[in-house]
Parts: sequence; structure tokens; C-alpha cells
Amino acid sequence: MATSSNQPINPDDSLPPVEPPSAAFLVQLFLVPGIIVAIIVCVWLAFHWLAHLGNDPQAYVRTLRRANEGRWQAALNLANDLRGPSGFGLKADVKLASELGSILDDEIASGRTGEQSETLRLYLCRALGEFTVPEAAPALVRRVNENNDDLTTQAAIEALAVLATNLQNANRSFDNQDDVVAAVLAATTSTNTRVRDACGFTLGVLGGQKSIDGLLRLMGDSSTDVRSNAALGLARLGQTDAY
Repeated sequence: MATSSNQPINPDDSLPPVEPPSAAFLVQLFLVPGIIVAIIVCVWLAFHWLAHLGNDPQAYVRTLRRANEGRWQAALNLANDLRGPSGFGLKADVKLASELGSILDDEIASGRTGEQSETLRLYLCRALGEFTVPEAAPALVRRVNENNDDLTTQAAIEALAVLATNLQNANRSFDNQDDVVAAVLAATTSTNTRVRDACGFTLGVLGGQKSIDGLLRLMGDSSTDVRSNAALGLARLGQTDAY
């Protein structure tokens, strides 16, 4: 005898059997999102810590002396702090300037290459240029005298121009202006156009007859940019040859 099709169907009969969640499912549900959140929090804390290093100058030094790939970030933050309002007290910190110069020397002496090391050297030069004390100059002068025709040389020359301006504004001067000018003049023979271009700008800031003579020589450079910067340097020094 056939079963009547009019009998009601129990909803529970159409559902799959209920099983307890597996360990793999629980890991996906709770552990993986927890790890992601923990990583995000750690990254945020790291950047928050780096952003507040300016409250302790020696914290910058300790961070920069560690042999890790993230040191360039601390150098960048320091350069920005020195440039901003919060860096007013740091700019005249002789000990900090000397320590940064030593760190830059050590990085060069290490022989490390690659983007991380190059970026670190670049920002260390920029940071040294932001000071208002002559003790920031020697390490920059050494980089210019090495004349490696690279970004570090260019950054050091540009930093000397900023440092010279800062010293002038603070009624100070280089301990040995002639050494600074001589280093930049020697770099005008670089095969790197950007290095020679930076020399033209910096000589216009340094001033003096030797700088003027160097700028007049750069007026005959093969690069239009170098000649333009040399002319601007001469104009800054009040030389009619700039016309």
C-alpha cells in the first residue's frame, strides 16, 4: 500500500547532522584573525615609538647604532624632527651631532652596500645639515672628500649648504671654513652631474673668493643645470658675472 504524500515533513529530517567544530575551523575562526590583529598593533606601536624618539636624543643614537635594516627610518624621523619646531633644542646638541657623525663614519667603514645602507647614509647627511653647531660638519666634509660620485656625496654637499645657512642664522661659523670650501671645490671635478650641480649651489652659500672662482669655472660646465646653479650662486654672492 503506497504511503500518502499528504503526510507533513519534519524540518529536522532535511538538515545535515550537527557535528562539533573541527580544530582547523577554530584556528581559522579565531587564531588567524588574532595573529593579524597582533601584527597590526605591533607595527603601529613600532611607528608610534619611532615618532616619539625626539623626546630622548640618545634614543635616536641607540636605535641608529643597532645593526638592523630599519635604522634608516629613525634617521628619517630625526631629520624631520630637526627640521620641525620640535627640533629647536636638538639643533644645538653638540653631543648628538658628534654621535651622528660617528655613526655615519662607521656605516661607511662597514663596507655595507645596498638600498638600506644608502638610504641610511642619505638621511644621516640630511640630519647633520639641520644642526646649528659646527661639530656637525667634519663627517660631511669627509664624505665630500671621498668623492665617490654617489648619492652620499651629493647629500653631504647639499647638507653643508643647509648647515652653513643655519650657522649663519645662529651667528656661528665653521671651525675651518677653508676646509669646507676646499672639499666642495674638489668635488666640482666629479663625473656625476648631480654632484657638480650641488657644488654650484653650496659654493653660492659658502661665499668667499675661492667659492667665486669655483663658480666661474662651473659656468663653463657641459651641463645646463650646473651652469644655471653656478649663475645663481654668483648672483647670490653679488657677482655681476651672473648676468
